[in-house]
Amino acid sequence: MRVGFIGLGSQGGPMARRIVEGGYDTTLWARRAASLDPYAGTAAKTASTPAELGAASDLVCLCVVGDDDVREVLFGADGVMEGLAPGGMVAIHSTIHPDTCREIAETASAQGVSVIDAPVSGGGPAVEAGQLLVMVGGADADVEKARPVFATYADPIVHLGPLGSGQVAKILNNLLFSANLGAAMSTLELGEALGVPRDKLCEVVSRGSANSKALGSIAAFGGTLDHLAPIAGALLQKDCRHATALAEEASAPQGSVFTAADTALAIMHHPR
Repeated sequence: MRVGFIGLGSQGGPMARRIVEGGYDTTLWARRAASLDPYAGTAAKTASTPAELGAASDLVCLCVVGDDDVREVLFGADGVMEGLAPGGMVAIHSTIHPDTCREIAETASAQGVSVIDAPVSGGGPAVEAGQLLVMVGGADADVEKARPVFATYADPIVHLGPLGSGQVAKILNNLLFSANLGAAMSTLELGEALGVPRDKLCEVVSRGSANSKALGSIAAFGGTLDHLAPIAGALLQKDCRHATALAEEASAPQGSVFTAADTALAIMHHPR
């Protein structure tokens, strides 16, 4: 299978490298030429446009930031869909609204192209270890076709159901992560008010039954969210908005998880 990859950032870059190292005929494209420099000594090829990448690929993996970025790369001028042949497939690793995935799939199907959503969690270190979590939504045959490519960097690869299911799972994961950040910060502030230093409480909780990945992330950077705000703040805010919209559309209850997530987002937006 020929693989195209777009989105060579801190998450997508290591994924693309693992695909290349896995022996797949891989083509890359990036808006900035500098993003392609790390692959100069590899077997990866580069394309001058997304359309050229599409023409050279059977599977195109996208790891760009948001809904509009995915639409632009696929359907904009010289977009992937201008080159991708019937029978091709697009895997959306970006975290976007499930409805966006379905809209894209409907448009792509007219060209004989299938779409799966495959958002990820774990970051660069998980990719390097081959243990990135991939949450997949789509038809069984499409998911199985892409699975060997995903397996170059991922374990587990969880097929959650029809198209959009992976996005729902990722959005809920990020909602809960945000809530855990908010709950942890509230606890640390309470502890400080009661005379327990943040660093000491972090040490205790990280070794106790209340430990969480969110607390660990806070503890690693001095007991604040300052380090996360410029990196993940906007992304978590986007995903929590998606979670709110999904809950409203389904008339589902919005419980304490939303309140706790709002706490974390407020802290990142207005550091204390």
